[in-house]
Amino acid sequence: MATQLLFRDDAYLRETTATVTALTPEGGIVTDRTVFYANAGGQPGDTGLLRRASGTEIALATAVYGPDKAEVIHVPATADGERPDIGESVTLVLDWDIRHKRMRMHTLLHLLSVALPYPVTGGSIGDAEGRLDFDIPEANLDKDAITAKLAEMIATGAAVTESWISDEELLANPGLIKTMSVKPPMGTGRVRLVAIEGLDLQPCGGTHVRSLTEIGAAQVTKIEKKGQQNRRVRVGWA
Repeated sequence: MATQLLFRDDAYLRETTATVTALTPEGGIVTDRTVFYANAGGQPGDTGLLRRASGTEIALATAVYGPDKAEVIHVPATADGERPDIGESVTLVLDWDIRHKRMRMHTLLHLLSVALPYPVTGGSIGDAEGRLDFDIPEANLDKDAITAKLAEMIATGAAVTESWISDEELLANPGLIKTMSVKPPMGTGRVRLVAIEGLDLQPCGGTHVRSLTEIGAAQVTKIEKKGQQNRRVRVGWA
């Protein structure tokens, strides 16, 4: 049974009731719906807790997709703790502070891909730092100049919105895809597009803020050479 991904329609949902549909041999907990983002596309799985009807709380260290990519498995922080029963009604609660930092960082990385309009070969999203790797043949990148471009875009306060197109529409518009190493989340018949008004449009299954004003002050912290044509650009909070 596929898990309903509530975060795809509303990344600001902090908790939800859910029904336990399965328990994995490793102790993971599968539910019929979730607000937890499952590890994918360079964005880590969310942390938080599962609260049982009795009031007992189970700390959750992360969330991952099951082998079929349809179910989300909530991974407890301890391997030998108690588990809910299949069919039990529970409440899933995010660690909102960490989630929101990752939303800000993920949106910031979209802006970085605008500031540096080159093919993206990799990336990673953290709470305090994020990075993108770019395929740049001859690079003379300046940290301060890129930071200034990011600040200029953030200052616009542009809205960030989501929409959906079919797999076929995306395949007919390959220019929307910036990433060379991470494929857009396809296979369900439709693909989610993330738009930053007047600045960017690309397929993405991650979580984002609703306005660039939420990102706050940010800066390029380091630029590394990772090969003849690969440059790693790290960003963090100023």
